Amino acid sequence: MTVHVAGAVKHPGVYTLPAGSRILQAVESAGGALPAAVLDALNLAALAADGTQIMVPTQAQLAAGTAGSGGSGSGAGGAGGGVPGAGGSGLPQPGSQGALVNLNTATAEQLDALPGVGPVLAGRIVAWRSDHGPFTSVDELDAVSGIGAKMLANIRPLVTVQ
Repeated sequence: MTVHVAGAVKHPGVYTLPAGSRILQAVESAGGALPAAVLDALNLAALAADGTQIMVPTQAQLAAGTAGSGGSGSGAGGAGGGVPGAGGSGLPQPGSQGALVNLNTATAEQLDALPGVGPVLAGRIVAWRSDHGPFTSVDELDAVSGIGAKMLANIRPLVTVQ
């Protein structure tokens, strides 16, 4: 699996990890966290998801709202990485003004941060994307087991497909 480790790590970049790797292993592959990193903002025990970005925020970024929390867990606290913010990660923090979660790049953690989406459903969304390729529209979420019309209506304003 391939992940992009960004933010407050010694060697940000794209890393290939064995299947089943955890967020902690991804951060370690990038040389470890910098002293300013807030590792508690990540779920280091979460499984990393292929094709996701793991954003390791600093306290300043958290305070400014330019990076969220999660842990590949894309958050994906669960599967992929932190919840990157508008500070250049490409994935805004859910709930921030004008910020949308990209269904095609969000980690399980980032998806888990959406209202009504727990870790199991977030994992299903990531798995569906892995099995079927990128979402072509937000409405394709209804193909994911556990997402019905009501859930889709609740999260539609918070997500995008790019």
